[in-house]
Amino acid sequence: MSTQPSSVRPVLIGGDWRAAQALHGHFRAEDPAQGVAIGPEFPVSGAADVQAALAAAVAVADELAAMPPERIAAFLDSYADAIDADVDTLVALAHAETALPKEPRLAKVELPRTSGQLRQAAQAVRSYAWTQPVIDTVAGLRAHYAPLAKPVLVFGPNNFPFAFNAIAGSDFASAIAARNPVIAKAHPSHPATSERLAQLAHTALRQAGLPAAAVQMLYHFDHALGAALAGDARLGAIGFTGSRAGGLALKAAADAAGVPAYVELSSVNPVFLLPGVLAERGTALAQEFFASCTMGSGQFCTNPGIVVVPNGAAGDAFVEAATAHFAAAAPNVLFSRGVQEHLERSLATLRAAGATCLTGGASAGPGYRFQPTLLSVDAETFLREPRALQTEAFGPVGLLLRATDAAQMAELARAFEGNLTGTLYGARDSSDDAAWAHIAHALRPRVGRLIGNKMPTGVAVSPAMNHGGPYPSTGHPGFTAVGMPAAIRRFAALHSYDNVPEPQLPTELRDHNPGGVARLIDGHWCIDDIGNHGDHKE
Repeated sequence: MSTQPSSVRPVLIGGDWRAAQALHGHFRAEDPAQGVAIGPEFPVSGAADVQAALAAAVAVADELAAMPPERIAAFLDSYADAIDADVDTLVALAHAETALPKEPRLAKVELPRTSGQLRQAAQAVRSYAWTQPVIDTVAGLRAHYAPLAKPVLVFGPNNFPFAFNAIAGSDFASAIAARNPVIAKAHPSHPATSERLAQLAHTALRQAGLPAAAVQMLYHFDHALGAALAGDARLGAIGFTGSRAGGLALKAAADAAGVPAYVELSSVNPVFLLPGVLAERGTALAQEFFASCTMGSGQFCTNPGIVVVPNGAAGDAFVEAATAHFAAAAPNVLFSRGVQEHLERSLATLRAAGATCLTGGASAGPGYRFQPTLLSVDAETFLREPRALQTEAFGPVGLLLRATDAAQMAELARAFEGNLTGTLYGARDSSDDAAWAHIAHALRPRVGRLIGNKMPTGVAVSPAMNHGGPYPSTGHPGFTAVGMPAAIRRFAALHSYDNVPEPQLPTELRDHNPGGVARLIDGHWCIDDIGNHGDHKE
């Protein structure tokens, strides 16, 4: 371990950009299209940085929890404005570090989504929507969601340099909206992008008058330090998006310390194509599947990893058309050498379990590229090896699962692990309706979001969105990582007040309701003061 050389970028701790202490090394970003290092050196922090960040966050947790909501909302809005104003710089940095296209992906889709969800969080703060006030005047009980008054540790993934970034994404916005300090652990795939976002956040934080240590960021630290930090009872919660192995290791450490860990782990997002719809428009569906599976080089958590296709002429035609699309496509750029190597191992697992490669299946150059790949397996083999054949292949890879009929498709649906999404395509003439209902009944408990007649890639930032699902897609089936105000409640505590005098109650639980907050009073949602709720306005 060593002190930081002057050439290595500083970390954001305790409200200041400062040199990393007890360095465990340093690293540079890579251009994945060429496989070469780019940009400045960033620190791999040691225990001194990790402990300093945690201590600083703990020291301001109570102050932040007591902040007026308007100050929190002002920060979120100001940060969103700063991101929009800095679009050219941010997009250039993210493009260089991820090879994701500037247009439309980064500039027109992901960056506006990022600033938009910050503004949605600000709106939820101003409206108190995330607190969900409930009042029982007969029992003398009042309850709402409130800050944890502890820091939240956020781990960002490699596949969204903006929208899920540890210093700007949905977990970050949710934790801050709930008035908790955030320690952001950036992803080493896009450190310069994260640094620029942190600079904008730091400026907005000071302008809003929030505690200086409310937002901190470390670029990287080793797995042992990550586990030690996750298992520190001074933390209030953890937000993680990434690999199943990494997320489960952090969750195990957090569980031992009683720290809630909200982890997004893996998902193959099964798609069921029913016989009628294949006969109706199978060729178009083959193109739709190919486009979804290779979008962003297949590096989406909602990538359609397994498509269930019935046997027969229409199913065979779909397979032939899809194979042609995959075979004609150029190799896709992956985020890193690590992603490439993991994809190679995943394909080896699928093949060893009985899947046959129809096209693709190999890495390519320059940089970190992989051929669009299509595999196939029959239902009987899948039912014998369901675990191995549900291995997530994070990249432009799809597995076609052939089934004999709708009854076997329902049996396959019951064999799936928990997933973020499950999709069914049915014919417009209603010929698939009975099969749809049967398969959907089996699939519904196994997915967070059930989708009809469109591919799963993409997640709308909406209050009605569930970007979550049963294990192993996430660690808890009752929460979403996207969509305000529900996402905010992951980083909140349910506080109940029993016969507490009104002056001692939080604002939204008092008799008078000057802000017009929607409250559940004696079973009715209304905006009235207590005493007037008999004429409630629903």
